[in-house]
Amino acid sequence: MTLQKIGPTTAIGDIVSNYPATRRVLEERGVDYCCGGARTLQDAAAKAGTDMAALLAALEQAIAATTASGEATKPSWAAEALTKLVNHIEYTHHSYTREALQRIEGLLAKVLRAHGEHHGQMLRELQTLFQALQSDLLPHLQKEEQVLFPFIRRLEMARLRHDEPPTMHCGTVLNPIRQMETEHEAAGAALAQMRALTGGYAPPADACPTFMALYDALRELEDDLHEHIHLENNILFPRSIAMAGNA
Repeated sequence: MTLQKIGPTTAIGDIVSNYPATRRVLEERGVDYCCGGARTLQDAAAKAGTDMAALLAALEQAIAATTASGEATKPSWAAEALTKLVNHIEYTHHSYTREALQRIEGLLAKVLRAHGEHHGQMLRELQTLFQALQSDLLPHLQKEEQVLFPFIRRLEMARLRHDEPPTMHCGTVLNPIRQMETEHEAAGAALAQMRALTGGYAPPADACPTFMALYDALRELEDDLHEHIHLENNILFPRSIAMAGNA
């Protein structure tokens, strides 16, 4: 349901779920809306060290712009079928993540070889952080695709057919969801560390085109993962829990 009014006590995740255009405002100000989606606007602003009144004004401006353009009348993922949302996450975000990780791995190796003399320490630290993120993300995607997502599809189908809900080998759907949320927190922390290490992905003065491509790719990965995690933590997971009767 579309929010009628946002304010200091509105949850960040609800704002982005109803008005996706606000995501860019939050990204620019370093406000966590994916793993921290349950925080109120006021709490999220305080954690990010940004002025709450200015943030609220920017969000309202973004909402007004989408309303004027007619974009706000389009259905949001908060109102779509769970199966449709799961398919979107898997075919769009999971596919992108796998491709991006492979590309970044190659770019990092090339940049380290070319710039190791002057930027070796920073690049090696970046490579260590990236490899840890990659090692965590790939099995995470696989677990979602092989366990959680198929269960959510069956759960929704049972609801539509008025059948008994499916059972899960690990108890309730809460168990894999809580595990996925924990892994999302770890991914979010790794992204924040990489951003801090690179000074917000600001390339050094002697950066070659490959160096700049690496930073662009890392920035794009961060942006996509934030949206990806938001869709799961703030929309897919709560609705799946409610549908399973575990709310």
